Amino acid sequence: MIVRILGEGQYDVADNALDRLNALDAAVETAVEAGDQDAFAPALHALLEGVRTVGVAHALDSLDESDLILPPADASLAEVREMLADDGLIPG
Repeated sequence: MIVRILGEGQYDVADNALDRLNALDAAVETAVEAGDQDAFAPALHALLEGVRTVGVAHALDSLDESDLILPPADASLAEVREMLADDGLIPG
């Protein structure tokens, strides 16, 4: 699966890493739903760092379409709220 972090690039993420990323995504979703800015920023940072850790940088010259698009590290709670689907930023 190809995951794009807006403003940063794409990462190839193995399907077996999605459970770990879904747990991090749940923390982001909970913070957004509660409007909890203090919990939101660290949760988003942890999710993006999780993608960077489990993923491998996708070739910069590749024109492959992303399977998932995540907000940039400096995204606001309101911006992420607009991006959330029914099952978070990472489906599953």
